[in-house]
Amino acid sequence: MKLLQIDSSARASSVTRRLTAKFAEEWSTNHPDGEVIQRDLSATALPLITDDWGATQLEESKLTAAQRAYLSTSDELIEELKAADTVVIGAPMYNFSIPSLLKAWIDQIVRIGKTRGYGPNGGQGLLEKKKVVVITSRGGAYEKGTAMEAFDFQEPYLRHILGFIGLTDVMFIHAENQAREEAASFFAAAAERIGGIAIAAASSAPRPGLAHS
Repeated sequence: MKLLQIDSSARASSVTRRLTAKFAEEWSTNHPDGEVIQRDLSATALPLITDDWGATQLEESKLTAAQRAYLSTSDELIEELKAADTVVIGAPMYNFSIPSLLKAWIDQIVRIGKTRGYGPNGGQGLLEKKKVVVITSRGGAYEKGTAMEAFDFQEPYLRHILGFIGLTDVMFIHAENQAREEAASFFAAAAERIGGIAIAAASSAPRPGLAHS
C-alpha cells in the first residue's frame, strides 16, 4: 500500500502541513508495511504550461530530446500519482481559491492519454479506485446555504478537476475559522476527523490476495 502526501502551502509550519503529517502518521500506524511518498510542491520545480505542452499530443516515439525533458516532470508526477492507493492533499485557501503551487501540480497531472482519455463514448478519467482526502485550512467558514458559500472556489474546483481524471472518491476535511479566536478548537476538530478517516481507510483498503471491485 502506498500513500501519496502532497503539501502545497508556502509556509513550513502551516495548518495544512501539520494536518497532512498527522494523516500520514495515522495511516502509517494502520499500514505498518505501507510506504508514504512525500511530495512538497514548494520544493518541486513545476514548469509552466507553454507552447511546448503541445508535445503531449504527439506519440512518444516522435518526441525530441527537448520535448522529453520538458515533459519529464509531468511524467514523474503522474507515475507517482498512479502508484498511490490513497492520496492526501494539503490545500490552504488563498484568496478564496487554491495555492498557485497546487494549480501548477494539477496542470502537470491533467494530461490526455495519461490521466484523461477519449473514446467512442466521450471523455473518461483514467485514474480510478483511489481514495483522496483533501485537507484545507480557511480563515473563515463557507458552509452550504450561507452567504459565504459563493466565495468558495476551492472545494468545488478541486472536486471537479479531480473527478475529471477519474478521482471521484474524494473527502474534504476543512480546518475553518483559522483567522478567528476559536481557531484552536476548529483545528482540533479537524485533527480528530483525520484520525477516524485514516482508520476507516485502512479497514476498507484491499488486502493482498483478495479480489475487490
